[in-house]
Amino acid sequence: MDEIVRKLAGIGLPAVVLLIAMATTGLTGAAAITAALAMLGPGGMIGGIVFLGIIGLASDALTKYGLEALLVGIYQERVSNGESKTNLCQEIDNLPISRDIKLILKDSIFSDTDS
Repeated sequence: MDEIVRKLAGIGLPAVVLLIAMATTGLTGAAAITAALAMLGPGGMIGGIVFLGIIGLASDALTKYGLEALLVGIYQERVSNGESKTNLCQEIDNLPISRDIKLILKDSIFSDTDS
């Protein structure tokens, strides 16, 4: 059941993004699809299709691992690449996420690399 939900979320989010983009064009039918895809991606329609594919992959990863696990992995990787922990903490403070997740991210930055 979890696999089905994950796949539906991977398909659903790009469709919602496309529908919103189509609604903002003020056009209908094929013209709305063409304009929305061209508006979404760099390089016209092909870029829009690639962008929607990337959104699908990202939503699939989010449903599989969860936001917290993905953010922890991203920030640990950035620390291992030599980015300043102070700058990363300031960036985390500005993220639109809960205070609890911010504390978990900061803890993972300082605990994992000080050993």
